[in-house]
Amino acid sequence: MVRFTVLASGSKGNSTVVSGGRTRILVDAGLSCRELFRRMRLAGEDPETLDAIVITHEHQDHVNGLAVTARKLGIPVYFTEATHRAWMRWLTPRRQMTYAQWLEQCRKQAAERQAEADAAAEEGEPDEPEAVEAAPPIAPASETAREQPPSRKEDPTWLPAVECFEAGRTFEIGDIVLSPFTIPHDAADPVGFVLTAEGVKMGFATDLGYIPPNVKAQLRGLALLLLESNHDLEMLRDGPYPWAVKQRVLSRVGHLSNEAAAEFLENGYDGQATYIILAHLSESNNLPELARMTAERALNGKASLLANRLLLAGQHEPLSSVCL
Repeated sequence: MVRFTVLASGSKGNSTVVSGGRTRILVDAGLSCRELFRRMRLAGEDPETLDAIVITHEHQDHVNGLAVTARKLGIPVYFTEATHRAWMRWLTPRRQMTYAQWLEQCRKQAAERQAEADAAAEEGEPDEPEAVEAAPPIAPASETAREQPPSRKEDPTWLPAVECFEAGRTFEIGDIVLSPFTIPHDAADPVGFVLTAEGVKMGFATDLGYIPPNVKAQLRGLALLLLESNHDLEMLRDGPYPWAVKQRVLSRVGHLSNEAAAEFLENGYDGQATYIILAHLSESNNLPELARMTAERALNGKASLLANRLLLAGQHEPLSSVCL
């Protein structure tokens, strides 16, 4: 039996458990490790049985609990190479140093070099001219900070194992086959997935600004489709977000609106899925009733997909497991 359990979906954290055969994987880890485990147990899933974590992209709402969860369970994490690099950069920001700290560091370095030169002279080494700074260079008055590498006892990017995959190349984790495909989103190398287990195909298509032809081609012949329905256009335009954020969400590398998701369901979707799960609903710019109503209107000619087979994933509690 194949089980598909959305633990959380939204801007505060995204994570889904997919089970098939003897394999259980976590797609994204956007909640804290403690919360992920709590929700898994609430949904009847044992965290200790997870075999791997697979990451769609490096945004915080998809990786927030990644490192702690992987370390605690001792399981591998699958990224694209670019996503892995972006995640590491996010976890190891360069620490800012004030001008006064930078000045003091320069003085110490100059003193150390002078001491080394004095020691070399006392030991009778050849008397060669050596440039020794008596004082540090003076930075421009407008410069208030310099960067230096972080000093940490523990590497925050350490993982038990890292496996890299590429969009367009199918790979396997145990009994689950994953087919990653590129999606349009403002991340380093974002992907969606078609996962196949026991002959059942499930599609992931969230965090994308629009649905290009390559994505439409992937979302065919599915038994289950997880589809973004992020915002209502009018609520977003009239909502509390700054204009720059609204532009990002509305862009072709932002998020799918209810209307865009409905347009796909009406005109680009083959109608074969037993379940459609609307996901990544904005808490500020959408309402579950609006997302459902817009999708149901689009599916009006596909009555078999209405009622309990059109589901909405939420942010604050897991969705009941879908068994296929």
